[in-house]
Amino acid sequence: MLDIKLIREQTELYKQGLRNRHMETDIIDEVIALDEERRALILDVESKKAERNAVSKEIGRMKDKTEREAKIASMRALGDEIDSLDEKLKGVEADLYNQLATIPNLPDPDVPIGLDDKDNVVIRTIGEKKVFDFEPKPHWDLGPELGIIDFDAGVKLSGSRFFVLEGAGARLERALIFWMLDLHMRQGYREFYPPWMVRQEVMFASGQLPKFADNLYHDAEEDYWFVPTAEVPLTGIMMGEVVDEADLPLNLTAYTACFRREKMSAGRDVRGMKRGHQFDKVEMYKYCLPENAEQELNKMVADAAATCEGLGLTYRVLLQSTGDLSFGSHKTYDIEVWAPGVQEWLEVSSISNIGQFQARRANIKYRPSGGSALQYVNTLNGSGLGLPRTLIAVMENYQQADGSIVIPEVLKPLMGGIDVIRK
Repeated sequence: MLDIKLIREQTELYKQGLRNRHMETDIIDEVIALDEERRALILDVESKKAERNAVSKEIGRMKDKTEREAKIASMRALGDEIDSLDEKLKGVEADLYNQLATIPNLPDPDVPIGLDDKDNVVIRTIGEKKVFDFEPKPHWDLGPELGIIDFDAGVKLSGSRFFVLEGAGARLERALIFWMLDLHMRQGYREFYPPWMVRQEVMFASGQLPKFADNLYHDAEEDYWFVPTAEVPLTGIMMGEVVDEADLPLNLTAYTACFRREKMSAGRDVRGMKRGHQFDKVEMYKYCLPENAEQELNKMVADAAATCEGLGLTYRVLLQSTGDLSFGSHKTYDIEVWAPGVQEWLEVSSISNIGQFQARRANIKYRPSGGSALQYVNTLNGSGLGLPRTLIAVMENYQQADGSIVIPEVLKPLMGGIDVIRK
């Protein structure tokens, strides 16, 4: 959530930020008008309360009964007016809060202006696309032929965009998760295993609500929301907390299944396991000082990139344009890996500096070492990495001419003696 004080003081900056996101700026004028009404109401209420207090003291000194009763009657009327203004003020404050909750984060000046992901800028590419002496198969052929992916069973159980991993396929997914968590712990992250369902206020704190309500799975009876990413509980775990400056940064990592209502059309772009309503992901999350955010963002990008390098995958890092930037992001880098079977770059991580956007919604602050007033922390998040696209890239890059798949060296200790997946 944005700071209304900053919007008031730097109105044109925030309007330009929305224009860069290709959005209308009317909402900025609306929140400024609500803020002006709120401040006017506060002054009016405070003035009338001061008047009531002064007259109350005056009444106590009055000796004329008739005059005193007249003053008391007038104060009752003033009290009713104050109550009415207080009620109106609550309504205006609620409207202001709700409007602010719909405004996205301000893009960083470094973010390139663009319409969508086609305008993202490739920063660097690491490695060369693997050359095969045979035509590499896509995972939707490799998996079923090896008996490690069953798309029909997924449809039978749950419907379209679901699948079942079995045998060595299930173990390979689990090995990737375990290995990535262990890697991030070596990088200095503390592992968490949070609930996969959270309360509505946690969804709001992380920026998922109200913006993405239509894309979330919700148990209305219990008011549980299924997490679309571990970023949500890793934000919520610190809601309402105050951290000492000396304890920052806090580095967290977690594995969760993720649940999202994907709006998809038929075709090659969504064939196989690339997009689904349920998927696994290992998340990285940071709480840090605002002045260290850029440094911590670069470190998180390096930590995610190390995951690709450890798996021997060719990857590239892109800087998202304003048209691709998520609702809560101030600045985001994507990491994509090359999948030779589908002949595509697949996004396996988005690493974002969220600024103080989530911290304001979640009321997460730090106590400066100098003893000054509490300040909001800065939060960052990134996938490290997302599955099943990482699994797709491993399968397709490590396939052999006979249809078998060689297990990457770093995963072999976790595969129970399986070095090669064969028919």
